[in-house]
Amino acid sequence: MIIKKFTAKTENEAIANAKKELGEGVVVMNVKDIKAKGLFAFLKPHTVEVTVALEEESEKYTAAVSAINNVIASNQPKETPVIPAPVEPEAVEEKTKKESSAIEEKLDSLQSLLEQQLQKPEEEKEKEDKKEEKQEEPKAETEIDKFMKLLHDTMLDNEVDEKYAGEIIDEIGQINKPNMPFDYALANIYQKMILKFGKPDCITPAENGIKIVFFIGPTGVGKTTTIAKLASIFRVDQKKKVALLTADTYRIAAAEQLRIYANILEVPFRIIYTVEEVGKAMEDFKDYDYILVDTAGHSHQNTTQKESMGSFIHSVDGNKVDKEVYLVLSATTKYRDLVSIADSYKEIADYKLIFTKLDETTTLGNLLNLKLYTGASLSYVTYGQNVPDDIEEFNPQSTVKKLLGGKN
Repeated sequence: MIIKKFTAKTENEAIANAKKELGEGVVVMNVKDIKAKGLFAFLKPHTVEVTVALEEESEKYTAAVSAINNVIASNQPKETPVIPAPVEPEAVEEKTKKESSAIEEKLDSLQSLLEQQLQKPEEEKEKEDKKEEKQEEPKAETEIDKFMKLLHDTMLDNEVDEKYAGEIIDEIGQINKPNMPFDYALANIYQKMILKFGKPDCITPAENGIKIVFFIGPTGVGKTTTIAKLASIFRVDQKKKVALLTADTYRIAAAEQLRIYANILEVPFRIIYTVEEVGKAMEDFKDYDYILVDTAGHSHQNTTQKESMGSFIHSVDGNKVDKEVYLVLSATTKYRDLVSIADSYKEIADYKLIFTKLDETTTLGNLLNLKLYTGASLSYVTYGQNVPDDIEEFNPQSTVKKLLGGKN
């Protein structure tokens, strides 16, 4: 695997330079703004640093592993071999803690791990009890096998579904070698998980005319506040013309909340009761960039309300308008319930995903679970009630780091 940094004025320019030098197969691992330093820093142009990775062919791969081993060997102090004493049962728990700590230490500087190889964590020579199976000796578990099992267990601790955690480890296991350095294996699994998440797919202006965006989801996940945050970004930061609509006629408080935000932002606000009023709003706001539509939050098992919502969303289809639908979900919801919700709303329309309340959970496994289950793109995440601060585009790099046990 080749890992290299490229610096340019913009992210797209840096990525283009990377592809020009390394080819179209590069994977973006990290994007970082470079702040100019010094007395006249404000006069210097803004730059962006992009770290990319490229998986090489098998022959180059073998050479890379050999080179990495040489680097690690040269950095490790020479020690006199010590014959380990028999390991007592009480030492097993301590061993696991040490290995977990080693992973967290590496993940705290994961970008550096991808660019320079560190020393291998201390290996303890503990022998596992042998199990007989069909009178055949099982293969001895290698240190890299133990390391991959530890990563697997860490993903499970972060509530990645066992099915997906197992698939990821199996895929990486196909290219791992018995003597592969832990750092190289960690870089492989990190890259694989970023690829599975994909790039965030967020709201952008229509090529022509207006873009109408519907926000759907169950009650209490924070749809209205999320819309207010996005409206503020579009209106204040991007200087776009925005109109806010709500089809939530069940909760007066939700409509009033959105009205207050509209007044603060000085943008039009309207309650729509019928499908015809959606068309009327599109005509009235045809010169706008965005129309953001809040919908009623209700149980995904309520068929009548679900059909009503579908009629609102599909009422604009004949107008050849640029339409997007975002399913807003709470990161605190149980995975089994998320699957049921996702299946239910899939009957209404194709959607992209927004996850809220990341500040109310310590595990982010459901983000990966639902991405892999639905195939829908992730767009935004929110982590508080502050408008518009507590929202950002989904970041696959930081999310994967947390799923692998890294600290915030």
